[in-house]
Amino acid sequence: MYPEMTAVVRTDYPRRVTDNLTTGVVVLDRHLRTVYMNPAAEMLFALSFRQALGAHFRDLAIGADNLEAGMRRCLDSGHPYTERELTLTLPGEHVITVDSSVTPVVEHEQILELLVELRQVDRQLRISREENLIAQHTTTQVLVRNLAHEIKNPLGGLRGAAQLLERELPDERLKEYTRIIIHEADRLRGLVDRMLGPMHPPARQAVNLHEVLERVRTLVVAEGLGSTEIVRDYDPSIPPLQGDFDQLVQAVLNIVRNASQALAGTGTITLRTRVTRQCTIGSRRYKLVARLDIVDDGPGIPPAIKERIFYPMITGRPDGTGLGLSIAQGLVSQHGGLIECNSVPGDTTFTLLLPLE
Repeated sequence: MYPEMTAVVRTDYPRRVTDNLTTGVVVLDRHLRTVYMNPAAEMLFALSFRQALGAHFRDLAIGADNLEAGMRRCLDSGHPYTERELTLTLPGEHVITVDSSVTPVVEHEQILELLVELRQVDRQLRISREENLIAQHTTTQVLVRNLAHEIKNPLGGLRGAAQLLERELPDERLKEYTRIIIHEADRLRGLVDRMLGPMHPPARQAVNLHEVLERVRTLVVAEGLGSTEIVRDYDPSIPPLQGDFDQLVQAVLNIVRNASQALAGTGTITLRTRVTRQCTIGSRRYKLVARLDIVDDGPGIPPAIKERIFYPMITGRPDGTGLGLSIAQGLVSQHGGLIECNSVPGDTTFTLLLPLE
């Protein structure tokens, strides 16, 4: 037998529960106007309940046409509606991704209101994407190193045999063939070494990120960009980071050079630096991270290779080697960081995240 308990009913209990939820809760009337919003929703929309009261949902979240259509179907049918990974644009052009659920509130067989639950999933999606990038890079490096071992051993034997044969050949014309063998063996070895990237860990010292960017800008301009403009948008408050200056220059140069080639001499490349606080890279959280965005207004990355651009030998250019981004990811990874990419025609952004701790 359970001990007898006296139930205490509190009229504010439902409100206290919703006020402490981490899921954003918005209640809309039949005209989709706001009648209630819990604190989590206030944080999500960066708007107080008092400001949102009476506002139409489309005024809270721009571009939520699919969700609004689902709400109207919910009002007509009385059935709940769910949509996952929905992108919402909030006032101020702030974009978030949410899982949404709409439930009709029924009383006396009449739908009076809609209960809308919104759970932001940007952070979880980003962590998952970053973990996939890190796993992808680690797997690629293991594969390339094993492949390099299998290639370089026979190449060494081939080169040595060609050198011995060259000494025995009496005819100088025949020696031209052995020289071709040696040259091609050296070229293949160099290709494998470039695929492997740097073989030594970073020589860490205090590095000013903006000095790295200025060196890259000077190098790329010297190569000739036509009428391409390089715009600098620097945050001077970024403190020095512990890293290898030359390796960071190489990583950034590979990306900026790709951007300039994609623009074919016409367009704009923007170098933007910011400090990000409490940033997660993969599964590790850092108090302070330097964020570098390399943005170009070129044609964008072909959709067919967008998910594989950090693999070696993947390129969208007929004359490309497909090694630049793979090497850049490896260099940044050695600094505890990560490179991400978002690309649509007219706006391609490579984001480098480098811990400042």
